[in-house]
Amino acid sequence: MTGPRPSPVREITLDAGGIRLSALLAEPSHTAPRAVVVAVHGAGMRAGYFDSRARPGLSLLRLGAELGYTVLSVDRPGYGVSASRLPAGQDLAEQSSTLHAALADFARGRPLGAGYFMVGHSHGGKLALTAAADERADSLLGVDVSGLGHRYAVDLARLPGARGRGAWRRHWGALRLYPPGAFRLSRSLVAPVPEREAREVPLWPDRYPAIAARVRVPVRFTFAEQEQWWLHDDEAVGDLVRRLTASPRVDVARQPHAGHNISLGWAARTYHLRALAFLEECLLARDAAVPACPGQDGARSHPQAVHHR
Repeated sequence: MTGPRPSPVREITLDAGGIRLSALLAEPSHTAPRAVVVAVHGAGMRAGYFDSRARPGLSLLRLGAELGYTVLSVDRPGYGVSASRLPAGQDLAEQSSTLHAALADFARGRPLGAGYFMVGHSHGGKLALTAAADERADSLLGVDVSGLGHRYAVDLARLPGARGRGAWRRHWGALRLYPPGAFRLSRSLVAPVPEREAREVPLWPDRYPAIAARVRVPVRFTFAEQEQWWLHDDEAVGDLVRRLTASPRVDVARQPHAGHNISLGWAARTYHLRALAFLEECLLARDAAVPACPGQDGARSHPQAVHHR
């Protein structure tokens, strides 16, 4: 008889310039990675957000490893093992510096394939874009963001913060969007929002334009059908896209049957497959030197071209 198969996901720690960050890691079992997917969780969550155990197939870490990628889901500064060192957390600029230092540590002695590709959710999407705007992002292939816009759909007083997580319904949407047991399993993922991070939440609409203008890699945004924190009408999305003036390609997708926490719901696998397909297209554009948009040299996505999937 054979015993249970070992989990492809393991816990590791990274040295980010003297700050220890905890992370979850999944690697291809029989081949060198084609690239490294860096997953960055949102406010009040942990790295396990991208490793849903509610049903087989919903984990980004496991799916990515099966498809030949290394997937690294990092506890952001102020979460996990770094919470005792950084009880108040860090602001976005500091988090970006810490994340780049952690990725430099990760790269020592490990194959990276074609480079890094970031998948960020909600506040983690803010960090992914901020890190992409950093001059140290020379090995970044692209960024995939979910649960993030640039104009809030609620009054600032109702935003989640250190003293509260905002409206439960706005985080999750309808119960039917999640497998049975998803909420019980997610309890271990929930963590306090560090104070410095919470103070920055209302500032994103003002800070986004300057950050977006410095992003020089392809970017994809996904808005859940029941996204309720962010405006995502055509006018808001059009302005969101136009701010990414240096990006060679910006895509916007709609994810049906999903709430804000897409990666914990039934739609997780669909979303993760599409995110990894975007990574494949980033690799294709790099390797084959194809135009940013097929048939349109130098063309960019715009509101009229948004795909409603």
